[in-house]
Amino acid sequence: MEIVWFNDLSKEDVGLAGGKGANLGELVRAGLPVPEGFVVTSKAYKRFLKDSGLWDKISKILENTDVDKTRELQEASKKIRELIINTPMPEDLKVGIREYYQRLADGEEFVAIRSSATAEDLPGASFAGQQETYLNIKGAESVVEHVQKCWSSLFTPRAIFYREKKGFKHEKVAIAVVVQRMINADKAGVMFTIHPATGEKDKIVIEAAWGLGEGVVSGSVTPDHYVVDKNTGEIVNKEIALKEIMFVRDKKTGKTVKKEVPESKKNKRVLNEKEIKELANFGKIIEDHYEFPQDIEWAIEGKDIYILQSRPITVLYKEEKEVEKEEGEREILVKGLGASPGIGSGKVKIISSAEELDKIKEGDVLVTVMTNPDMVPAMKRASAIVTDEGGMTCHAAIVSRELGIPCIVGTQNATKVLKDNMEVTVDGTRGIVYKGLTKVEKKEEVVVAPAPKIVTATEIKANISIPEIAPRVAHMADGVGLLRVEHMILGVGKHPIKFIRDGEEEELINRIAEGVRKVAQAFYPKPVWYRTLDAPTDEFRALEGGEDEPIEHNPMLGWRGIRRGLDQPELLKAEFKAIKKLVEEGFRNIGVMLPLVQHPEEVRKAKEIAKEVGLIPHKDVKFGIMIETPAAALIVEDFIKEGIDFVSFGTNDLTQYTLALDRNNERVAKLYTEKHKAVQKLIKEVILTCRKYGVETSICGQAGSDPEIAEKLVEYGITSISANPDAVEVVREMVARTELRLLLDRARE
Repeated sequence: MEIVWFNDLSKEDVGLAGGKGANLGELVRAGLPVPEGFVVTSKAYKRFLKDSGLWDKISKILENTDVDKTRELQEASKKIRELIINTPMPEDLKVGIREYYQRLADGEEFVAIRSSATAEDLPGASFAGQQETYLNIKGAESVVEHVQKCWSSLFTPRAIFYREKKGFKHEKVAIAVVVQRMINADKAGVMFTIHPATGEKDKIVIEAAWGLGEGVVSGSVTPDHYVVDKNTGEIVNKEIALKEIMFVRDKKTGKTVKKEVPESKKNKRVLNEKEIKELANFGKIIEDHYEFPQDIEWAIEGKDIYILQSRPITVLYKEEKEVEKEEGEREILVKGLGASPGIGSGKVKIISSAEELDKIKEGDVLVTVMTNPDMVPAMKRASAIVTDEGGMTCHAAIVSRELGIPCIVGTQNATKVLKDNMEVTVDGTRGIVYKGLTKVEKKEEVVVAPAPKIVTATEIKANISIPEIAPRVAHMADGVGLLRVEHMILGVGKHPIKFIRDGEEEELINRIAEGVRKVAQAFYPKPVWYRTLDAPTDEFRALEGGEDEPIEHNPMLGWRGIRRGLDQPELLKAEFKAIKKLVEEGFRNIGVMLPLVQHPEEVRKAKEIAKEVGLIPHKDVKFGIMIETPAAALIVEDFIKEGIDFVSFGTNDLTQYTLALDRNNERVAKLYTEKHKAVQKLIKEVILTCRKYGVETSICGQAGSDPEIAEKLVEYGITSISANPDAVEVVREMVARTELRLLLDRARE
């Protein structure tokens, strides 16, 4: 069978239809609302390779490729893909695809064409995201063309690298192609039948945005976030995002296009209670059917919910020990040099000589003056190692790193302060021993192997709003260029001022500290730039205690950012107290960034407030500003003289303020562009001035992901570009190409 309808497939047909195709067939058989479609099976792909004689050529290219060399890998991928796309498909197969499409769509239907590798989406191996998907394809010839493009995507650089590292033989992995009726979604998103960040099995997480699901899946849209209790069906958390853009089908061309969300919908909740509960119910049905947690894509057109695909969640969390959960402040017992990263928790055993090594049982914390080679067997049993003496190259440090055990050296007094059988937690990253046990949530996961990391002179950082995602992003990015506090505060549902007026300032401080801690710890020692609160008044108004918020004609131009922080210094103090708490815990990688500044006096006043709570700018934390107003850009030298360590461009605001237009007003939105000469001139002058004084520069707005703008930023000498998490690797590749091209251009000159 080379072409098969969904309803003729089941989950047992992975070898024929790939994970995606087999799962769609299974869902149809289970009676779930799946859009109609068919699969061009792996048999068709294999016959194409055999009849064309392509495999020998492909195999030869792969044999001569070192996948650890990025340029070789990319060149091999390009050659193989061109071979597949440019080789004619067997005529009878073309005819078959055309006929199935005609039967599906009467020749008029838009379809989605998705790759489905034969080992994709299986527990233990996930090929998801390595091959390509094409949306809103129409016409029989175009369908045939895109099926062949999907075949070629079995040899993207990432797919080749993953198979090599995981031991999959290239010739044993085939590809099927799913052709499915396209849902012209009014709203769409993803659903996880366990919490993807915490591993809580009794929670269902739903993310939703306007239009097609492409924005949510790609990470280019910040979706609404809903959490449902799986047992009771109760919606336990709702976080309504500001949704700036959406992906829709263009009425004239039929193509998928990105457009601005209408003003009335930007802050509007995407899903109502009924839709959330219906989706959660579908999630439970699908998980029960597969008997395994699922990652589900869904769409709503009109009043109808559709399930677009489902796959096993390949990241599952297992608790390493049943110990007390870390809560609130922790008492620091000992500090030293973090010599081997990680967190270990257990009972202290003081060792003074090799004769005492039998004291060390599995999971104990070995504490000694200094280790020696005789101690290695005991070190292997330990959950962590702490010594009085030593540096980064001492025996304890070297062996601990080799064993992957958290280690702190050079404490000077650990053997005196710590006592046998004392329960402690060792943070080998920051060099701190805490009193009490901490649950170590060891994430045993099978994930898509990252492509070989490309080295760029320009750092590529991540923008983060939800702290829970930080551990999944930390390995990809060079730091956090924008950590938003809004989700941490607004997600609680209570106005931050109400916390303070109700005598609950400490709770507010702890909430902020908890969120920032997750990010700072995941990225440590990479820099994390925390932006102080920048929610406009209309976002505060819906919160408990927000009824007194002023009604402003245009909140984006009103009482927000540092303006509010200085008018309500109790808010800014709470934020600074939270950061101070983390500094005292040993986090030295946090920077504070002030939003919407327009005068150096604002920086001076903010620093005074920080000092009042004991947070010393430039000593405890780096201090920086957002460049969002033309005023800040034009007098950046004055800000530098006032004392700043870094700046970051918020290009969304900078553009609308420079061009005197509201980007949310559809009548003038067509005039909005970061490429305007005036905007670019402001950016260039700021970067050049900051370079002159040794001040770091970054960009955290959408403009940094635009290749044309990124090239100019790199040419100006920007220090870093910060992108949404799922765009980090794409932006890194783009910047690498830009840097290489600039070097070549200069060499040719």
